[in-house]
Amino acid sequence: MNQSSRLSTAKAQSEVLSSFMRGVYNWMAAGLGLTAVSAYLTASSETLMQAVFGQSFVLILLIVAELGLVIAISAGISKMRAGTATLLFVIYSLLNGVTLSSVLVVFTGASIFSTFVVCAGMFIAMSIYGMTTKKDLTSWGSFLFMGLIGIILAAVVNMFLRSPMIEFIISGVGVIVFLGLTAYDTQKLRQMGGTAPVDDRGAIQKGTILGALTLYLDFINMFLLLLHFIGQVRE
Repeated sequence: MNQSSRLSTAKAQSEVLSSFMRGVYNWMAAGLGLTAVSAYLTASSETLMQAVFGQSFVLILLIVAELGLVIAISAGISKMRAGTATLLFVIYSLLNGVTLSSVLVVFTGASIFSTFVVCAGMFIAMSIYGMTTKKDLTSWGSFLFMGLIGIILAAVVNMFLRSPMIEFIISGVGVIVFLGLTAYDTQKLRQMGGTAPVDDRGAIQKGTILGALTLYLDFINMFLLLLHFIGQVRE
């Protein structure tokens, strides 16, 4: 390969990376928007709120469906079409809005907005760090995963203890973990976009959906944990 060909290939790969990351953030933003609209419409309807939260099995069914969609997209995306992956992400975003609609009822609108702004600022800062740092964040992976497992176990235990102090600690540690995951996942996505096949638009589209889901989950979880710190409960 001569110098001209190498430059042409490098330029093409750079354009793919730029398009890939732009697609990830666009779809993530679209997912958050769909979740917000779905949550607002659900919270605004007494009938829907009663249908979702009046019967525990309905809420459990929705949560199981969400987990199934996340697993389907994450584990099976290589075998599905790009359009299918996109549709599943849209459905997941809408369902998540339904289950999170209780947040709009429990917390004041002003505190939800301020928490969102703080969360967005923290997310953007860590995502930029993950995109621009030359440090390899791979070593963060196992540490963050162990932290995530610890949070889940502590949350399960606290369901029985109902300790405000433990809940406070879980929220604090959780925010730190998801800040780290935001940088870690962003770097992984940058590497994925940097090696994406230039001539396979279907693979690129599926990669952007998987990336959008990953960062969407980081953002949503960090937002919910931050609500425990700065969210104001309605009286």
